[in-house]
Amino acid sequence: MSRLSLVVPLVAATLATGVAGCATSSTATPPAGNGTVIPVAASIDAWGSILTQLGGTHVSATSLITNPNTDPHDYEPTPADGRVIAGSKLFVENGIGYDAWAQRSVEADPDPGRVVLDVGQLVGIPPGGNPHRWYSPSDVEKVADAITADLKQLDKSDSAYFDAQRQMFENTGLARYHQLVNDIRTTYSGTRVGASESIFTPLAQALGLDLVTPTAFLDDISEGVDPSAADKSLIDDQITGKQIDVYIDNTQNSTPDVAAQVEEARRAGIPIVQVTETLTPANASFQDWQSAQLQALENALRQAKAA
Repeated sequence: MSRLSLVVPLVAATLATGVAGCATSSTATPPAGNGTVIPVAASIDAWGSILTQLGGTHVSATSLITNPNTDPHDYEPTPADGRVIAGSKLFVENGIGYDAWAQRSVEADPDPGRVVLDVGQLVGIPPGGNPHRWYSPSDVEKVADAITADLKQLDKSDSAYFDAQRQMFENTGLARYHQLVNDIRTTYSGTRVGASESIFTPLAQALGLDLVTPTAFLDDISEGVDPSAADKSLIDDQITGKQIDVYIDNTQNSTPDVAAQVEEARRAGIPIVQVTETLTPANASFQDWQSAQLQALENALRQAKAA
C-alpha cells in the first residue's frame, strides 16, 4: 500500500439517483389534498431534511441547527427558535441527551395540539445511549414512518398525499442510499475499521464492519471527555500496525488526539473517510449527504482491499 496520503474526501452530493428531494425526482404525482400547510420543525437538519421531504408542499418546515460549527449538546435556543417550536404542530427532537435544550423549549411552551416526536424514545435508545440515530438505516426508516403517521393524524384529509410522499422517499429518495448500504454489507462485512468517535457506530453495525476502536474512546470523544492513555495507546498500535483497513473521521468533532490519529493513519497509508454531523453541503438532502459518505467509504474499502 502506498505511503502517500490517501484521504478520501466527502464526495460532493451529486449522485444522479438522489439529486434534489424525492418529491422532485419521482415521475408520480401525489394527490393534491386540501391545501393545508402544517408548520413543522426539527431540532437538527438530518431529521429536518426527512421531515421536509415527507411533508412536501403540505408543510412549512424549519430545522433549528444547520450550522456545522454548532455543537447540539451545548446549543442554547434563541428566542426565534422558541417561537418556531411554539408555532409548530409537529416537532421532531433527537433526544438521548443530544438536544436536551429542545425538550426544555417544548416544556416551556406546552401545547396539547402539538405532536412531539422524540427519536430516542421511538427507537428505544435510553439516556446515555448512542444519540446519533440518523446514522442507523433501520432507525431512519422508523422515524420516516412515524413522521408520516403524525402528519396523517394532524391532517387526516391529506392522508393519501402523505402516503405517496413516504413511498417516493423510500423508493426514489432512499434508493441509492439503500443500495450502497447493501453493497458494502455484502462485500465488506467483517472488515476491520477504526473511527474517531461514536457517530459512526450505528452505521458500522448496519454495514457489518468490525469497528475495533475501543468503545470508551469513541464515547469519550463524542462527549468531550479526555480518553484514557491505554485507549490511545491501543489505537496507535492498531494504526501503526495496519490492523485496520480504513479510518473514519468526524471532521466536525476533532481533538488533538483525533488529529494525531488521522496523521498516523495518513502516514501508514490507511484511507481516511470524512463524515460530518450535519448536512454537508448545507443544502444537501439527507439521502444525498449520506449516500456521498457511503460512496466515499465504499471507495476506501475497495482501495484498501486492492492494496
